[in-house]
Amino acid sequence: MKLINNKTLMVALILFSVFGYIVSCTHDNAVAPPPASNTPVITHGTNVHLPGSQTAGDSTSWKFDKSHSSALWSTNYLGAAGLLTGRFNKFGLADVTSDKAIYYAVNGQPLPDTFWAFYENEPSKTYFNGYVQINTSNTGEPGRDTGCNIGNLGTIKIISGMQNLTDSNVAKIKTQKVEFDKLSTDYIVTFSFTWRGKLTAPKTITLTGRLKYIPKAKLTPQNYSVFGLQLKFQFDCREFGITSTSISDKIDIECNMNFKNQ
Repeated sequence: MKLINNKTLMVALILFSVFGYIVSCTHDNAVAPPPASNTPVITHGTNVHLPGSQTAGDSTSWKFDKSHSSALWSTNYLGAAGLLTGRFNKFGLADVTSDKAIYYAVNGQPLPDTFWAFYENEPSKTYFNGYVQINTSNTGEPGRDTGCNIGNLGTIKIISGMQNLTDSNVAKIKTQKVEFDKLSTDYIVTFSFTWRGKLTAPKTITLTGRLKYIPKAKLTPQNYSVFGLQLKFQFDCREFGITSTSISDKIDIECNMNFKNQ
C-alpha cells in the first residue's frame, strides 16, 4: 500500500510539473492585448453666437470688437534667418461685393461687421466673410509701408480721410465649408481667397485654414461677455503676381477676431 502511495505521489508531481511547464510556455508566447486607442475623446459645447440687431446694450447681439482684434502677416526674409512681420490696420467682417468695392469717407468701419455666425456644435452653420485693406499694412517702419510695400503689393497710398475698399486694395475671404477637426477641438475651414495683387484683375483661389474657438467668458466688473475666433492659414503670393525677392513664396496669416455682447 505504501509503495502504491509513493507511486501515486510521484505521478502527481510529474503531471503537475508538466502542466506548469505548458502553462508557462503558453504565457510566454501569448499575444499581448491591443493597446488602448490613442484617439482623443473630443467634446464641444453648445454655444451659439450671432450678430443680431447690433443694438448697443443688447446682450443677445454680439458685436465685432475691432479695437481688440488683429489681422497679422509674416513671411521669411530671403537671405536671412529672421521673419518679416506686420499687421493690417483696417479690416472687417463684411461681404465686399462689387457694388461695395468703393471709397468710403468715414473714420470708423466702412461696412457693418455682421457677415458671420458661429455654432460651436454645428460647424456646418458657421460662416464668415472678411477683408483687409492692403495699403494699411503696418510693419512699424513707415518708410517701407508707404514706399516699397505699396509698389510691391500692387496698390496705392492711403488717401487721407478715405477708406479704400476697391478691388485693387482689398484681399477678402469667404467660407465655403467649416468642419470639426477630428484630433482637437478646433475646426477646419475651407474658404475662397480673393486678391488682385499685381495681376490685372482679382483672382480667387480655394484655401484651407484652422479655426480656434476661445469660449465665451463673462468680464467683471464690466458685466458683459466676450468670445474669440482665431483663423490661421497660408497662401502663395506668387499666384498673385508678387515678384519681390525680399520675401518668400509663402505668406502666413493670423486673424484674431474678438466679440462682445455689450
